Amino acid sequence: MSEKVVYILALFIAIFLATSKEAASRDVSTEPHIDTSFHTNANHQQQQIGASKCSYTVSIKTSCSSVKYTRDKISLSFGDAYSIEVYAPRLDDPQSKTFERCSKDTFEIEGPCMYDICYLYLYRDGTDGWKPETVTVSSPKHRSITFKYNRFVPRGVWYGFNECNSVSTVA
Repeated sequence: MSEKVVYILALFIAIFLATSKEAASRDVSTEPHIDTSFHTNANHQQQQIGASKCSYTVSIKTSCSSVKYTRDKISLSFGDAYSIEVYAPRLDDPQSKTFERCSKDTFEIEGPCMYDICYLYLYRDGTDGWKPETVTVSSPKHRSITFKYNRFVPRGVWYGFNECNSVSTVA
């Protein structure tokens, strides 16, 4: 009898460990796209003064097939299906050599707390060009999510992913 209990307990632990690794992070597997209708909620974000704040870690890996370095202005916006958004203008800093070929840059960004992140866009303004490989957003309150670019970001448009429509909700 106790051998059966041990077996069931071991099976339960194995299933838990297998599913908890899956829940710890997500990868977005669609292709990035230009979204001409996307606009940041920068003004709305300022209105959420009383809203609780969360800390986000954004890691951006620049592709080894990118330009050697970029002087372009790089901005980022990500959010959830309920229009809660974090907007980070001008992540770039040529003085500190951000976004060099084959590099990984990490930023600590504070913004409003949100549900699961389902969209992320990058904006590039300049003439050098830039090719991110991946952008990963993590937070102590959320599982991390990785957006796979591996494409040059077009100039002057928001370029990225919106998986919010694929988020299923049960009513």
